Amino acid sequence: MQYESEHIEYKSQMLNDIYKEVIAFANTDGGIIYIGIDDQGNLTGIDNVDETYTRLTNGIRDAIQPDVTMFVRYILQENRVIRMEVGEGSYKPYYLKSKGLKPTGVYVRQGASSVPASPEQIRRMIKEADGDVFEEMRTVQQELTFEDAEHAFKRYHVEFSEDKYIALGLRNIHDDQYTNLALILSDQCQHTTKIAVFGDSENTIFKDAKEFGGSIFNQLDDSYAYLSLCNRTTAAFKGLERIEKSDYPEEALREALLNALVHRDYSYSGSIIININDVCIEFISIGGLLPGLSPEDIRSGISQPRNRKLAEIFHRLKLIESYGTGIRKIFNLYRNCSVQPRIEVTPNTFKLVLPNMNTETEALEPASAVNKSAPPAVTPQMKTILDYLAEYGEMNDEELQELLNVKKTRAYLLARQMREYGLIKIIGRGSAKKYRLN
Repeated sequence: MQYESEHIEYKSQMLNDIYKEVIAFANTDGGIIYIGIDDQGNLTGIDNVDETYTRLTNGIRDAIQPDVTMFVRYILQENRVIRMEVGEGSYKPYYLKSKGLKPTGVYVRQGASSVPASPEQIRRMIKEADGDVFEEMRTVQQELTFEDAEHAFKRYHVEFSEDKYIALGLRNIHDDQYTNLALILSDQCQHTTKIAVFGDSENTIFKDAKEFGGSIFNQLDDSYAYLSLCNRTTAAFKGLERIEKSDYPEEALREALLNALVHRDYSYSGSIIININDVCIEFISIGGLLPGLSPEDIRSGISQPRNRKLAEIFHRLKLIESYGTGIRKIFNLYRNCSVQPRIEVTPNTFKLVLPNMNTETEALEPASAVNKSAPPAVTPQMKTILDYLAEYGEMNDEELQELLNVKKTRAYLLARQMREYGLIKIIGRGSAKKYRLN
């Protein structure tokens, strides 16, 4: 009788730990398990062959996922011994249903022992079995919640329930496990969006930064709200008419942000980077263009989505119209500007640069045409704030919003505009921020 080896395992009786041996062989190169022979190769026999055979076949069917039974062959030998021939499975990793898709439930064969697989081994097996489409692969992290996703689907009047998970691509059809797409939409999403504000066009003088995490829906909302706060409004006068113009078209910011979130390569763990300065905003997402596409193709509206199911979900929620329209829309918004958006591509990054429209206007018009420093025509809202400060000395953000009955974004933009005109000054930051007369 041979000794135990990489391909041979002995068991004197049927015990529950036999399941990890089956898993280890199926996850590696296959092997043979003898029940009725002890570790030293001595014949012990099975007390009740029929009962053991029934427990064994039922247990392997019920305790292991995905279904491994098609790779297991049973042979009843003489002397009350069961020979189990376990072939290498085609849908790795196999794991204990009670433990889940993690090292405590996934085993591989190492020498004559069955040992827990490392997270790296689990990821490699998933990639080999599921292919290279990252969003469709099973995620190692299976304990997921979808509070933000549920709110988003409800907001856009689309049903979101567990019986829709497979159709949406959140669970796979083989063993009902969560996919990487589910992880991206979940509250446990490990990817983030980072926004940095700089005081110079070379992005060397750092002013502020934010990092937004959680579900991709949460990142979309928080990032867009912060970009809106950074989107300044400049006043110009044409005769007696006062004209206000934002640095960037709101729709261009929205489309650029959606493009970065939907089309980035989520198989890398890095963050989406958004750099803001007085000249432009840069949206930098991980993952270059897919093979066969060029920046000119993208600008023309040709699109091959990297994350097809994610794009389908955003299309179903009416956040995007169809593939390729977002970039065309951005260029159309800048059609009358002398400085156009730019697309810069490297093998691993995609950068979309939006020029500041007001900076571009200042470069074309005389300095007197854009009147930033001259005393403004005080609006009724501004006068209300000035009267309040004259009476009470100072106010905070909450008092400003309540006084004008406006939301946080509008209050912030109005206060910043008044500071630029020299009407008020801002003391402190965050919750301690106060507004006073200049």
